[in-house]
Amino acid sequence: MKISDVVAFMGHQVHVCRYREAGTLLSWMGRDLRGRRVLDVAGGDGYWAGQARRRGADAVSIDLARGKMVYGRTLANAPALIECDALRLPFADASFDAILSVCAIEHFDDGGKSLDEMARVLKPGGEIFMSADVLSRADAWPKLRDAHKAKYHVQHTYTHGSLGKLMDERGLDLVRHSYQFRTAATERLYLSLSTYGGKVGFNAAAPLAPLVALADRSAPNERGSIVLIHARKRPV
Repeated sequence: MKISDVVAFMGHQVHVCRYREAGTLLSWMGRDLRGRRVLDVAGGDGYWAGQARRRGADAVSIDLARGKMVYGRTLANAPALIECDALRLPFADASFDAILSVCAIEHFDDGGKSLDEMARVLKPGGEIFMSADVLSRADAWPKLRDAHKAKYHVQHTYTHGSLGKLMDERGLDLVRHSYQFRTAATERLYLSLSTYGGKVGFNAAAPLAPLVALADRSAPNERGSIVLIHARKRPV
C-alpha cells in the first residue's frame, strides 16, 4: 500500500464521524455496485467514490479543489476525477444510477440549485445518498456555532424535513434518514471538535466513535449534528 493510501485512510476512516457517516451511506447504496454509474458530488480527493469503485461501480467524483483531486489520482481505486462546479454539472440528463454527497450541500450558496443538478443527472428510479450539517442545538452554544460555520464555510443547515421538502419539489422521494450526534452532549462534542480541534481533533477523537454510536442508538432519531438521507427519483 502506498503512503498516500495510508494517509487517505487515516484522514477519512480514522475519524470520530466520517467513517460511520460515509460508511452508512455506502451501506445503503449496497455491497455490489457492478453495472452502476455513481457520481460523488463535492467528493474532494475522491476517496469515498473510490470505495464505490471497489464495489464495482463506474465512479466519478467532482470538486473544485484541484489540489485534492491531484492527490486523489495517486490513490488506489481512484475514480474519474473531474474539476467542475456542483451547481453546473457537465453531464447529460439521466446519466447516473446513484449520487453520493458527504456533507457538501451546506457549503453551497444555493442548495436547491445543487439538488436541481443532482436530480437532472440522475436516472428515473435512481437514488441519492447524502449527508448535511443540521446542528440542531447549535443556538445553545452561539460561539461554537459561529466558529464552526465560519471555519467550514457553512452557508445553510438542513433537517430531514427541509431536505425532504426540497427533494419532493424536484421529483425525489425521501426513503429514509438517520441523525448522528443526537444527544446534547455529543452535539456539543461535535461543535467543540470542529472549533478547537479541526481535522486533527476529529481524527484524535476517533476512539469516541463507538460511544457516540451507542448514544445515538439510545436517542430518538429526530435531531443531531448531521443528517443522512436516502432518496429516490420518481419514475417518469
